[in-house]
Amino acid sequence: MRQLFSLLLALLSAASLGCAASDYHEQLVLRPLPLSTLLASFNFRSNITLSAFEAHNFDLFPRSLAQILQHAGTRELHLRFSLGRWDAQSWGARPWDGAREGGTGVELWAWLEAQSDEEADQKWRTLTNALSGLFCASLNFIDGTRTTRPVMSFQPEGNHPNVTMDNMHLLYGVLPHEVVCTENLTPFLKLLPCKGKAGVASLLDGHKLFDASWQSMAIDVRPVCPSGGECVLEIEQTIDMVLDIERSKRPRDNPIPRPPPGHELKCESSKSYHSGDTCFPVDYTAGQEWSLNQIFGKSMRETCPLTDPSVPPVCLQVPESRHVYLSHGAVEKKNPDGKSRCFEIEPGTGFELILPRLESDDPARSAAAEIITPETPLLYAERSFTGHGQERGGVQTILRNPSPDTKVEFIYMESLPWFMRIYLHTIEARIEGHSGEQEPLIKEVYYRPAVDRARATQLEVRMRVPPASTVFLTYDFEKSILRYTEYPPDANRGFDVAAAVITILNPEKNGTRYAVYNMRTTSLLCSLPTPDFSMPYNVIIFTSTAIALAFGGMFNILVRRFVAADEGPEIGSTIKEKIGGKLIKLLEKLGKAKAVGKTTVTETKG
Repeated sequence: MRQLFSLLLALLSAASLGCAASDYHEQLVLRPLPLSTLLASFNFRSNITLSAFEAHNFDLFPRSLAQILQHAGTRELHLRFSLGRWDAQSWGARPWDGAREGGTGVELWAWLEAQSDEEADQKWRTLTNALSGLFCASLNFIDGTRTTRPVMSFQPEGNHPNVTMDNMHLLYGVLPHEVVCTENLTPFLKLLPCKGKAGVASLLDGHKLFDASWQSMAIDVRPVCPSGGECVLEIEQTIDMVLDIERSKRPRDNPIPRPPPGHELKCESSKSYHSGDTCFPVDYTAGQEWSLNQIFGKSMRETCPLTDPSVPPVCLQVPESRHVYLSHGAVEKKNPDGKSRCFEIEPGTGFELILPRLESDDPARSAAAEIITPETPLLYAERSFTGHGQERGGVQTILRNPSPDTKVEFIYMESLPWFMRIYLHTIEARIEGHSGEQEPLIKEVYYRPAVDRARATQLEVRMRVPPASTVFLTYDFEKSILRYTEYPPDANRGFDVAAAVITILNPEKNGTRYAVYNMRTTSLLCSLPTPDFSMPYNVIIFTSTAIALAFGGMFNILVRRFVAADEGPEIGSTIKEKIGGKLIKLLEKLGKAKAVGKTTVTETKG
């Protein structure tokens, strides 16, 4: 079956007209991280010329998505499905400099070509409803209360030479409560030329992906105009996930994690207090060992025949001193930097990679020899609620600059639900750990207040953090009381508040600042004043009981006739007469039945 599929893909690749080898490429980058974790980054990229796109000759570009973009007038699209929290303290800087990361839930922003805001809103509704059906997500719930128009945070990634910026409308929507699951992964894979049946996409499994500590699926569509070449429409699909190595090695017949028995615990016997009844756990960071089969539950199938052969499908970022075992037919090529290596795979063959454990007596064994030290991020950010009570509250964001000599300038954006009413005059930025001359921390503020049940609150703050210092950004807000029908079934759980978007800017170039790093904070859970939903039922029961008692008493008074005891019939005689009449009728019926039965028997015998 696998050979037949390979043959079909090869014929499809040969029959494609106008499809160059560089139109599609895919790559998997594996990077071990501290605390026994592994970062796996899947990247798939294909393009199509704009002339072929307008002529509906899509080739390797997914037709289902292309038709949606054409119908909705979308010039550039960015879609994110994310779960979990990136541990910047342990894992360091984010992959792709945070450009492919999204907040918890679903994020969508796009540039639409329209002549007015009303036309842009109509195309936005068309786009969200179409993408909702394509990706099996609740994107159709991105209405006006969950949509904002960022002013400073996002910039187009593609080239738009034929469209003026006045006709380009940027809209941003987020669903922080959306649960990302396998039904979102399946449409994602169907957009690929090999549909997840071959190449690095064959390693993707929903059980492993959604068991990760952190995962993000990204889709980016943008026009690219190379110098001296024809403009193309490029689609880039990315999946990043952080897997726990020990958890991923769990056998497939044991899907539910259970604590191992005492005799199977891995203890650090070098500790002085180690004994038969005391176990100090082994540091799993030291000497990580794993294979593709253990991590993803299966080995990689043959390479996709449609991919660019000049791009190695698998790369591994480990120190040069570490040994790697490969399957037959794979060739290893180490990069000159000594920090990564890539593997070329023969067409039609599978691929397996094994990273063995370093022995304890290995002289090369050290922290630097086992994994590459993660890069320090440009900024650390934490966000949380402050205050108490059900009427008012506050938000505090802690921004820390780890650099000892470089200041960080960024744009902080929040898209808040309409029932969180911000007191803009309470916004404050205070600094700790900086003793030099202090400049204003907040450079610019853009605030668009919410409209009840119609528009969300939009807050964008352009600010900076001096070197080796920490800035606390705080503000107060008031909580609104919702209508009875606006509460969800799990109202006491709270309402999800979308993550804040932080866009770090680089120094000015020709008077323009460009984003060099993106990051998201964690989402929040806002508790609103919640009524006692059992009271309506109590009121209904009490009211029904009162009405029944009142109606019954009134009915008895109006209908019942009261007479003296000696005026009515005797109760005893009446009961006897009724019972006697019933018995007589019953006996008469039994007698007739017996007579009919005897007559029938006699006739039968004769």
